[in-house]
Amino acid sequence: MTELERGTGRRGTVIEFDETVGLGTIVSGDGTEYPFHCIEIANGSRTIDTGVEVGFDLLGKLGRWEAANIRP
Repeated sequence: MTELERGTGRRGTVIEFDETVGLGTIVSGDGTEYPFHCIEIANGSRTIDTGVEVGFDLLGKLGRWEAANIRP
């Protein structure tokens, strides 16, 4: 079961992204790190550069929060 928390106005920076496996990490302003999968990049590109500031929502998945609806 998943739970999406939309409209939270979260901002963060992509600190790592492995295009080969499609996995990355965003760090929020408070220092919390959120993993994400490339299918959560909102523009459909499935790729994103490290160092980019993004907006994102949270998705409760497998007992943890992940970044979703990532908007560069």
